[in-house]
Amino acid sequence: MLTTRLQRPGEGYFTTTRDTSAATAQVAAIAGDIYAAYPNLRPETVRALIVHSAQWTDAMQARFDGAETKKKLVNLLRRYGMGVPSLDRAVYSASNALTLIAEASIHPYERDGNANDGKVREMNLHQLPWPIQQLSDLGETPVIMRVTLSYFVEPNPSSRGWAGRYVYNSHGLRFATRRPEENIDSFRQRINTRARADGEKPLSLDTEKGWLFGSDQQKAPGSLHTDIWNGTATDLASKEAVAVYPVAGWWKNRRLYDQSDKGVDYSLVVSIESPTVEVDLWTPVARQIATVIEV
Repeated sequence: MLTTRLQRPGEGYFTTTRDTSAATAQVAAIAGDIYAAYPNLRPETVRALIVHSAQWTDAMQARFDGAETKKKLVNLLRRYGMGVPSLDRAVYSASNALTLIAEASIHPYERDGNANDGKVREMNLHQLPWPIQQLSDLGETPVIMRVTLSYFVEPNPSSRGWAGRYVYNSHGLRFATRRPEENIDSFRQRINTRARADGEKPLSLDTEKGWLFGSDQQKAPGSLHTDIWNGTATDLASKEAVAVYPVAGWWKNRRLYDQSDKGVDYSLVVSIESPTVEVDLWTPVARQIATVIEV
């Protein structure tokens, strides 16, 4: 990247920069442009859109296409991330590439009385405005869904370091999507034990196919989780429900420091795309969403 430089005799006015120095400036510019386009977005959402908009270069994609196992895919993710962010993809939806954003809050933990050990408190079920009819009409056409969950955590103030899965993060959140063989109630019961009757077990399901990185990556440590699902439009038509739920963090076992009662913010970004055919996925969703006019 070409940039200006400190002028000294004979050195000229310009030089080049690369690697993280250039990338940091470019990503900061994208974040600023997203805020300029949508000034009311939460920081969690801006962060999610940057990652969600990223795509691998041809050279990166060739490495991913050649990966034979989920483990190799995850290792490539550690190397390349989700690729190169795109401002256009972050701020605009194409007619055949719809992006939905949900900004919400959740209370991760609760406890009985003054007990130090807590338990998970609640989950949020997002039933998104989904173009069900348009997807059903596409039948077996290949489509892509991408999900990104972004939130911020409070780091552990102790000196225990990284020794332990739940040491650093104050809380953790994860997402799950409804599967074609489930209805809304069975999906809720699978994720939330409190939605089940006493002794009732959730529907037993095989490992879901179609996710690029799979459940291990969706459950990985950190405060940003993203994955890509490939399947048929018919199957995608039934995946309009996304659950966000808490997992363990150090707040859960430290009553005096637990901030769960205040709630924690998160942003969920879901996009669907039909790359092989031209179908308008945006308009039917826009019709479902009421337009709010500020006076």
